[in-house]
Amino acid sequence: MTLSIVGILLISVFAVSYTNAKKLKEINIRKEVLIDGSLDKVYNQVVYLKNFPNWSPFLEADPSQKYEVKGTDGQAGAQYHWEGNKGKDLGYQEIKEIRPKEYIRMECDIQKPYEVNPVFEYSFKEVGGQTKVVQEFNMKSSKTDAFFMWVFGAKKDISRMNERGLELLKEYVEKEN
Repeated sequence: MTLSIVGILLISVFAVSYTNAKKLKEINIRKEVLIDGSLDKVYNQVVYLKNFPNWSPFLEADPSQKYEVKGTDGQAGAQYHWEGNKGKDLGYQEIKEIRPKEYIRMECDIQKPYEVNPVFEYSFKEVGGQTKVVQEFNMKSSKTDAFFMWVFGAKKDISRMNERGLELLKEYVEKEN
């Protein structure tokens, strides 16, 4: 009897875990912000990877993070490499597509703490003297990674980090005005 109850509980826990983890195989997060700053100034903060440390939520969380820009900054193919958290975070993001002052697509290659390849898409638009920035985050992962992301609440953390990045971008541009 006890074994049956334990077995049913284990199957139930597994079923709930699997169902919730399956939802995280693909994560899509959309954030937007209105910034009191010119389209040029806001766009240049994002397209020139050398400017990312000005508003990086990752650098804010880990000030000892090492980073380097490779390639022709501000052009497709430019890469922002990072290593942080005492070697536990490692990866790079690469500009893949640019439509000047309208759109930037960046693909990430993260090797640590887990292997994943999220995509960031930024769109920019002038709205009544302000600049509206829309950030689209998309990530696909394996079932195993999705399970661990569910266990550790990764979607909430990713959403918070993305939102913080846009807050820092806004703060930086508005402070520089």
